[in-house]
Amino acid sequence: MNFASRSSHIYSLQGFSRYVEIGRVAFVAFGPDQGKLVAISDVIDQNRALVDGPCTGVARKCMNLKQLHLTKYVLKYGHGARTGTIRKAWEKAKISEQWAESTWAKKLARREQRAQLTDFDRFKLMKAKQARNRLIAIEYGKLKKAAKGTKPKPKRAKPNKKVHKKQ
Repeated sequence: MNFASRSSHIYSLQGFSRYVEIGRVAFVAFGPDQGKLVAISDVIDQNRALVDGPCTGVARKCMNLKQLHLTKYVLKYGHGARTGTIRKAWEKAKISEQWAESTWAKKLARREQRAQLTDFDRFKLMKAKQARNRLIAIEYGKLKKAAKGTKPKPKRAKPNKKVHKKQ
C-alpha cells in the first residue's frame, strides 16, 4: 500500500462536516458577545468573518474565527446579505427554537445553573442524591432477595474437618 492511497483512506474516514460558509450559524465562545448565536454573513479571510446576530442582539461586525464554534445549522441566503434578510431566514428556519432544544444548549444551561448554586443548595442536592440512592439500594435489595428465593442453590460438598490433637 503506497502513501497516497493510505492518506486518502484516512481522509475518507475522518472528514469535517462543518465548514466556515455563508449562512453557517456559530456559537460565540468568548469575547463581549460570549454565549450568543451569530450567522456568518461573509468570509473576509482565513482568520476573520463578517457575522450578524439579528435575533440574538449581536450587531453586524467582523469576528475572529477562533471565537466561533460552528453549529450544525446553516441558513440559506446570498453573499453579503443584509441584516433583515438574515433575520427572515433565521425566523423561517426557527434557529432559536432548534438551538434551545439541542443538547449543546441544554448542557450550557445546566452548567450555568450549577454555577449559580450556593453552598446550601449544593448541600441540599447532596442530601437529595443520598436519599434517592438509598431508595434505589433498598428496592434493589428487595428484588435481589426475591430472585434469590426462587432459584435453588446447587449443593456443595462439605470439606473434611481436620481435628488438631494437643501435644
